[in-house]
Formats: sequence, structure tokens, C-alpha cells
Amino acid sequence: MSESTKKISAATDPKQYFCTDHLKVDLRGRSVRGGAITVVTQICKFLLNIGAIIFLARLLTPEDFGLVAMVATVTNFVTTFKDLGLSMATIQRAEINHGQVSTLFWVNAVLGIVMMVLLAALSPVIAKFYGEPRLTGITFVLASALAFSGLMVQHEALLRRQMRFTALGAIQIASILAGIATAIVSIWYGAGYWALVFKQVAEQVTSTIGVWLMCGWRPGPPLRYSGVRSMLAFGRDLTGFSLINYFARNLDTVLIGWRWGAQQLGMYDKAYQLLLLPIQQINTPLAAVATPALSRLVDAPERYRHAYLRILEKVAMLAMPQVVFMIATSDWLVWLLLGSQWSDASRIFAWLGFSALVQPVSNTTGWLFMTQGRTWEMFQWGVIGGGIAIVSIIAGLPWGAVGVAASYSIIGLVIRTPLLFWFVGRNGPVQARDFYRAIAPSAYASFCALLVLLAFRQWLEVSQPIIGLLIAFAITVVITLLVLTILPAGRLALIDFSSLFTLLVKSRRKKLV
Repeated sequence: MSESTKKISAATDPKQYFCTDHLKVDLRGRSVRGGAITVVTQICKFLLNIGAIIFLARLLTPEDFGLVAMVATVTNFVTTFKDLGLSMATIQRAEINHGQVSTLFWVNAVLGIVMMVLLAALSPVIAKFYGEPRLTGITFVLASALAFSGLMVQHEALLRRQMRFTALGAIQIASILAGIATAIVSIWYGAGYWALVFKQVAEQVTSTIGVWLMCGWRPGPPLRYSGVRSMLAFGRDLTGFSLINYFARNLDTVLIGWRWGAQQLGMYDKAYQLLLLPIQQINTPLAAVATPALSRLVDAPERYRHAYLRILEKVAMLAMPQVVFMIATSDWLVWLLLGSQWSDASRIFAWLGFSALVQPVSNTTGWLFMTQGRTWEMFQWGVIGGGIAIVSIIAGLPWGAVGVAASYSIIGLVIRTPLLFWFVGRNGPVQARDFYRAIAPSAYASFCALLVLLAFRQWLEVSQPIIGLLIAFAITVVITLLVLTILPAGRLALIDFSSLFTLLVKSRRKKLV
């Protein structure tokens, strides 16, 4: 059966959304093709998002972004409840049926409505906490999006389960375009900070409509004895981790906004977003492909370990040199992308970069916990890692946004990450030493590139930041490739990367024929 015929069958036969046997045929090729599609999607999303940031940063003020960031911290926290980890339960489980997914759909839908009502009721409390009356209206409007988000959880999970990455990519790009268009129209009519609020609502509504159009499955009534107890337990532990992790990672914005106000929070939030955008272009597409692929290999430990370490090696190879480039050129990047009024964000950006060096690698450990069904251990790590993050944020708070960024990054790099590798490597086919072996060549190459970049900034004067960025980028690429070529493990990684690209080209040609 051809790929196009399978998609037609999936649209007409709901059972096709639950069966995954056909995915095991040529799983490697399917994963590579899916990864390529998702990478292209991420590139488009990155360009659209960075374009929106550049455009909106020049039309709105740091205070406008700070106001929305204050509310976003709370709304995003509440949003984690509408999923309850049930999307990942649908993706990870070897066998599911219509009754189970229907039951989970109604759980997510009801939770979305409950969270919307709860957040709307909390809007005066949020405004009083920050001492900012404008937050009441912002919170109330953003709460409306939660009702839509609960309706799309299971449809999106089924598309991911079937590795329908083209459809998912189209939905994501359409939602971003809808959000940008809404923001532009809103600013045209003088909406000010409301443009950022309407942008988020438009993105959520478009995503919900998109997954319903792309996924032919429709829910039935909830069933009392549908066998979802184990899936709910899986989701419970995953949600527990997500809540602790979210609290730990967003306490910085809450405390900075409370202690130092909207201006510093706007600087910190924009620096964090700017740094996170390129990292997401690596982790997000790989996670979308790796999670369903590794779930199908969980019964073959050696194949599972080999597949994960190959992905981890590529994550480090792509992410680490990119981050050191951004650390060394933080002032130029902020000036170019955000404008001179955001210059204070460059120091925050640079300090956060040291945390970002290992963040893409650390994020992949979640795939191991989830695909191996170790969500209880994932929750335990959330308590440990979250506690360390909270201490680091509080320790840096007296020195403002820069102090928080420095403290969070240093403690994360020196303490939290090594402890995570040890914790996740205690069980399962991937051990702690495997992490270090996989990332060592890229880490060494990135360190060498950073030294050369710092020497370049110290000894050579560049009048135009754009020219400096081009030179720094060339230095990063040349030094990274040179060091990887010299190291035996680095050469093997480059050869493997080349073989994956060749496989992708061959599979695309075969598909066209």
C-alpha cells in the first residue's frame, strides 16, 4: 500500500489512527523523512517568529511585553492541567482503541473549560499580586483560549502517533501566520499591548481548527470501563513533573516582575525568548520524531540505545556551536534583532546562554523517561531538579534580572545537569557515561570555538555589527568542523550525519518514483 493510500485509509477508517504496525516497516527511513519535514517546519516557524519579534519589538515597548509576560507565566502554568500528560499516553502506548481515546478526549475537554473558568476567576488576584490593574483584562481574554486548547489534545496526539508530520507542520505554520496577522491588524487600530494578547488567542483557535480538519477521527461518548486507568496514571506522573518543572522554570519571571517590575521583566523575558527560539528549532522537530520512533523500539534495548545516542550526538553537534556563537555576539544580536532600546538585555542573553549550552541535551532525557514508561522517576527528578533551579533563582534575585540569569545558568551547568545524567542513567539501556561520550566531541569543539570568538572580540575592532556577526559565524563553523575532523569520535559523527542526509535523499527519490 502506498503512502498516499494509507493516508486516505486513515481518514476514512478511524481504526487506522490507532494501529502502528505499518510504521515499523522502514522505521528508520520514516523517522529521517519525518525529521526532515519537521526541521523544514521549524525553520519556517523560526523565521516567522523571529520576524514577528523584530517587527513587534519596534512597535511596542518593553513594558508592553512585560505586562503580557506577567500573565503568561500563570496562563501557561494552568494550561499544563488541560493535557494531564494524556497526549503522550496516546502516543507512547503500544495498543489503544476508540473508546479509550474518546474517554481521554472528554477528560481533556472538560479540564480545558474548568481551567478557563478558574483562570478568569483568578484575574483580579493576579492583578493585585503585581499591583497592575491592566492585568485583569489581559488574564480574562487569555483564559478564553484554554477552552479551545482542551479540544485539540487527542487529535494532535493521534497525528503524532501516526507520524503525520506534514499535516502537523501545516497547522503550526498556519497558526503562527494567523497570530501575526491578528497582531498587525490590532496594532494598526492602536491596540497597543492588546495586540500580543489577541495574537495568542488567534494562534490557539487556528491550531484547534487545524487539527480537527487534518485528523479524521471523531470522539464518541466517554466509557466508564474503557481501560484508561493505566494511561491516567502515566499522565498523572507526567503532569506532576510538568507542573514542578514549569514552576521551577518560570519562578524567575514571577519574582523578577514582582521585585523589579515590568521593565526588567520585559528585558529578561525577551532575552530568554530570543535565546530559546533557535534551540527550539533543534529540540522540537527531533522530539516530535524521536518520541513515537523510540516508543516502537522499547522492546529492543540495543536498537533503542543506539538510536537515541545517534540523535543525542546530532543534537549536541547542532546546538552547542550555535549557542557559543550567540554568547560571544550577544550585544550585536540584541542590537540587530530588537533595536538599541533593548541593549540592557544583551548581558542577560549572554548569561542565559551558558544554561542553553546543555539545555537541548538535557531535554532529550525526557524522551527516555516517557518512552520507557518511567514517568514516576521523571516526577521524582522534577522534584530534585526543580528544587535546585528554585534555589538558584532566589540566590540571584537580589542582583536583578542579570543576577538571576547568571545564578541559574552556573548552577544548572555545574550541578543540575551532571546530576540529571546520573539519575536517568540508573535504569534503562542508556547509562550516564553514554551521555558524556555522545556529547564530548561537540562540547570540545564548541569550547575551542568560544575561545577563538572571545579572542576575536578582544583584539579586533568591528565597526558594523552585521559584518562582525558574519565573521563570527564563519569562525564558529570553521573551528567546529576543524576540531570535529581532528577528533576520531568527531569524524565518525560527521560521517554518520552525512549518511543520514544521503538516506533522506534516497528515500525522497524512491517516494517520488
